Amino acid sequence: MPDVREYIDECGHSRFADWFENLDARVAAKVVTAKVKLAAGHVGNLKPVGGGITEYRIDYGPGYRLYLCQDGGQLIVLLVGGNKASQDEDISEASRLWQEYKIRKAKAAALTSAKPSRKRR
Repeated sequence: MPDVREYIDECGHSRFADWFENLDARVAAKVVTAKVKLAAGHVGNLKPVGGGITEYRIDYGPGYRLYLCQDGGQLIVLLVGGNKASQDEDISEASRLWQEYKIRKAKAAALTSAKPSRKRR
């Protein structure tokens, strides 16, 4: 089962959390249900939107969307949320955040591989 996590930027900020915190209780419950379904491997509402970004559609109200990417087989990264009206802007922001995520991950990997290993005796 994949691990579903929000992307946290270098400043400790989550665009997804900002969006989620402003939802009313009914919509928030639907988003939590979507996250649980993703973690359980239910991917029926997913649609690729380009650049490795995937859109999870929630058929409620104005058509809520979660924008995410998969990092390997076991990690789903939630980038932003929105609705049909903000779709173009949300996809652009998700793309920017995904690029930032990949750059940070590559830098972390380079730092880890550059550290000298200690030999045990």
